[in-house]
Amino acid sequence: MSAIQSEDFKVKNIIDLSTKNTTLLIDQDEKQLEKQLKKVRKTLGKLQDTIYAHDKYSVLICLQGMDTSGKDSLIREVFKDFNARGVEVTSFKVPTDLERSHDYLWRHYIALPQRGRFGVHNRTHYENVLVTRVHPEYILGENLPNIQSVKDVNDAFWDARFEQIKNFEKHLIENGTIIYKFFMHLSKDEQKRRLLRRLNKQEKNWKFSAGDLKERKLWDQYQTFYQDAINRTSTEKAPWYIIPADNKPAARLAVASILLETLQQYTDIKEPELDDKTKANLTEYKRQLENE
Repeated sequence: MSAIQSEDFKVKNIIDLSTKNTTLLIDQDEKQLEKQLKKVRKTLGKLQDTIYAHDKYSVLICLQGMDTSGKDSLIREVFKDFNARGVEVTSFKVPTDLERSHDYLWRHYIALPQRGRFGVHNRTHYENVLVTRVHPEYILGENLPNIQSVKDVNDAFWDARFEQIKNFEKHLIENGTIIYKFFMHLSKDEQKRRLLRRLNKQEKNWKFSAGDLKERKLWDQYQTFYQDAINRTSTEKAPWYIIPADNKPAARLAVASILLETLQQYTDIKEPELDDKTKANLTEYKRQLENE
């Protein structure tokens, strides 16, 4: 692959994750990838300023992937040139007691970006149809009126929840939110290498949790449910993008390039013009300042 095109990553039809590459085949070495990323993110940062000034769209970036798929480092590198006032990162962990006392979408809704801002969600509302499908007993903690036991968490329950998520995204889009959903597609072998690195490097030990190994044993289930979630919810206006994640620099460049390419297609996003009175008096305002 000589150039990154968003259409090459977008999910437009039913996909089989097992047939999707986890390594991006691109004709650049690591230094070239990093140089290209710097160029793309600088342009993306300028576009973010325009979106901030335009103040009519918000941008929601959803990052999903298995543990060690590179979400944290991607956020650090891709959004490095953004103005801090225009972007907010939210990392969703295990729901708190307060969050569980509301419906499952509440904590995601209150973290949505304002108009003119970017919101990056590290793990997203899709955790509620991924982790909870692998561990349906977690649904009992939501204290739902019609769920008395795990037996009640059936196909009809998941069908309804997927429909709720699609309606949630439809509502956001119709009210000016541009949604990106990136699945960081990591291979099981690469995850093993990264987990071992956490164990072998003392400065990385803090990232390791024994729970990572427990979840790794459920790899196949997670892949099945990721595939199902992607196939059910990739829509024209809120598509999923499958990003090969084994090569971190290439994955970062892919995400940044997709954001830049697709956001530039919004030709209505422009910096607001000054009103006629202000424009007519610019020379006078300059004169006043220069003569202070």
